Amino acid sequence: MQNILFFGDSLTAGYGLRNATMESYPAIIGQKIDAEGLGYKIINAGLSGDTSAGGLRRIDYWLSQPVSVFVLELGINDIIRGIPPALTLKNLQAIINKVSVKYPKVKMAVMGMQIPAFIHSPVAAQFSEIFSGLAAANQLSLVPFFLNGVAGNTHLNLPDRLHPNAEGYKVIAENVWPVIKKLIGQLPGQV
Repeated sequence: MQNILFFGDSLTAGYGLRNATMESYPAIIGQKIDAEGLGYKIINAGLSGDTSAGGLRRIDYWLSQPVSVFVLELGINDIIRGIPPALTLKNLQAIINKVSVKYPKVKMAVMGMQIPAFIHSPVAAQFSEIFSGLAAANQLSLVPFFLNGVAGNTHLNLPDRLHPNAEGYKVIAENVWPVIKKLIGQLPGQV
C-alpha cells in the first residue's frame, strides 16, 4: 500500500472537530480513495499552530516511511505571527526540497492560502503569491485557495471563524479531491 502524506497545520489536523479521524479533509479524501478501491493509506501529519519553520523541523520524521503523494498546507500561521513572506517561502521550499530528495518520484500538491480579510497586512499580496510561485517553480499541483467556498461562511466554520467545521471540510475535500485523484493517476501502476 502506498502512502499519501498530508502535511500541515490545524487546517490539516482538523482542529476543533468532534472526530478529526473521520471529519478532517485528509480523512474525507481517504474515504473517497477507499470508495474507489485505490489502495492508498492516508497519513494526517497536521499539527495545530504549526508554522513553516516548525514544519521544516519536523518533516524528516514523517519522511521515515515511503511517500507517494505529498500534500503541503502550511503558511497561514506564519502571516498571523508576522513572519515575513520571504522566510515562509524559504521554509516551504526547503520542505519541498527534502521531500523530493528523499522520494524523487513523489507527486506533490500545495494548498494555496490567502490572508483573512480581518487581518490587515501590507504583505497580503506577497503572501498570496508564495503558493502559486512554489507550484510553478517546482512543477507542483496547486489548489489556489484551500479555503475556497468556506472562508467567510459562518455556517461552514467553527465559532472562531478561522477553522472549518465538519461541513466546511466536506467542501474543502471536494475542492482538493480532483487534484489528489489526478496525482494518483500519474503514479506508476495507476490507470
